[in-house]
Amino acid sequence: MAQATPNYEARAEFWKPAPSTRPEGDTFRPTCWSCGAECVPDSLYCHVCGSDQAAVETEAGRYIPAVVRLASRAVARLASRSAVRLAVRVASLRDALGQTNSSLAALIAGCFCLLAAALIGFFFSATKLLDWQALQLWRIQWLLAAIALFVAGVVLKKK
Repeated sequence: MAQATPNYEARAEFWKPAPSTRPEGDTFRPTCWSCGAECVPDSLYCHVCGSDQAAVETEAGRYIPAVVRLASRAVARLASRSAVRLAVRVASLRDALGQTNSSLAALIAGCFCLLAAALIGFFFSATKLLDWQALQLWRIQWLLAAIALFVAGVVLKKK
């Protein structure tokens, strides 16, 4: 009689998962990211440890927590909306200034170079004459880049 029930001494707990008997070619079933138990598809919580099942193991074996997935969706939506708004604003600015796309890009890049030349002294300090000369050379380079970009903007402007 003891051979009829091989696991007679072990107590069966109702909250423990059933032993996995699925074949190798079966479809993918998610596993819990905290305890590794096989989860019921579309379940909200793990039946073994109770952790949130919005974070499940993907096919590639990586764990993606729910917070990361929700944050990435929110950033993607915000970026797409703000990118459209930015494109509309840039187009209206371009039309108001009578510029082409390339000349407006050169104008914006030239303004960035002017700003970099003006702010270089705030980020770097000159304690020796050699340091001061290096800062002046950086400023000269930024100003030359700004001049080149402004000239390119004038050349590329509509006639």
